[in-house]
Amino acid sequence: MKRALASSLLLLLLLPVQAIAQTPPAALAYTPLRDPAEERAARQLMETLRCLVCQGQSIADSDADMAGEMRALVRQRIAAGERPRDVRDWLIARYGDYVSYDPPLGRATVALWLAPLLLLLAGAWLARGTFRRRR
Repeated sequence: MKRALASSLLLLLLLPVQAIAQTPPAALAYTPLRDPAEERAARQLMETLRCLVCQGQSIADSDADMAGEMRALVRQRIAAGERPRDVRDWLIARYGDYVSYDPPLGRATVALWLAPLLLLLAGAWLARGTFRRRR
C-alpha cells in the first residue's frame, strides 16, 4: 500500500516536468537561430502571423506570452527543417484562419476578400453620380 502511494505521489510530481519538457523552450522566443537564412525565413513568417492575444500585432512584434510561444514554435520547426509554408499551414490548422494576416479564400473568408472590391465599386458609383449632378 505504501509503495503504491509513493509511486502515485512520484507520478504526480513528475507530470509537470513532462508538460514542461513538451513545450517549446522559451529561450527560442527571443534567441535568433544560428543559421541566418533560417532566421530570416522565421522572421518573415512571424511577420505574417497575427498574435491571438493582441490581435493588432504580428507575433514578431508582440510581447504577449502566447506570441512568444508561437515564435518559439516557428523557430523550432524551421530549425528542424520544415518549410515556412508548412509551418504556416500547421499554425492555421491549429489556431484557425484568423492567425494569418493573409487568410485563404474560403466560405468563411469570402466576405473579407470581396468587401474591398464592393466598397471600391460603391464609391466609384457614388462619385459618378455626384459628378453627373454637378454638370
